[in-house]
Amino acid sequence: MNFSVIIPARYQSKRLNAKLLQDIHGRPLIWHTHENAKKSGASSVIIATDDPRIEQIANDFGANTCMTSKKHTSGTQRIAKVLETLKVDDKQIVVNVQGDEPMLSAKVIKQVAQNLADSKMQMATLCEHIVDKAQYLDPNCVKVVFDKFGKALYFSRSPIPAFRDEVDFDITLCFKHVGIYAYRCGFIKKYLNMNHSNYEQAEKLEQLTVLNEGFEIHVALACAPTGFGVDTQDDLDKVRNALKKT
Repeated sequence: MNFSVIIPARYQSKRLNAKLLQDIHGRPLIWHTHENAKKSGASSVIIATDDPRIEQIANDFGANTCMTSKKHTSGTQRIAKVLETLKVDDKQIVVNVQGDEPMLSAKVIKQVAQNLADSKMQMATLCEHIVDKAQYLDPNCVKVVFDKFGKALYFSRSPIPAFRDEVDFDITLCFKHVGIYAYRCGFIKKYLNMNHSNYEQAEKLEQLTVLNEGFEIHVALACAPTGFGVDTQDDLDKVRNALKKT
């Protein structure tokens, strides 16, 4: 199986200034994300950025980069620009790895690409078990429900599945969405021509437009721990502490 990884790497961040360039044990955060992507077996790894400071640092540690517009509002748009610039074949599998995920296992990156290759669905993504009721109720934790064939039924910030009676609450039925995606280049072009669905606008989840248009998203349990992304200083401190132990 041949696949590529593209890492959208936007400079601006509301809650942590220049977070992708923050130091983690002598290396910038984006280096850790890139290193895991390289270990996944991808045929190519490209950092798609909107800022020359990220481009320079990424080039300094040997990464391939592609400059994209600051006007892009999503990682998918940034990836589409890379594919257009490099004239990548429509059948090529691409994995979207967010730049602020320095703990994402290489095994997980390869898994989502393989799942797409083995599936007839248009996209693939991953999930993990919800760990407790607080996480289940947290709107910042995106939940997913999928059928026995691995086809996503719905993604939501609300608690799903909703249990009619409190005594019926079963945490084994509750899954957290992991924000990594695999798709073929041709499908990304289709996605960019879709109108944002009312569900996407309500939940602020772009994958809901894909479901609304009748396309299928494959979901599977991640084969290895995915760690956590960095949005705040507290997140950064947790990542530094976790990676110190590895």
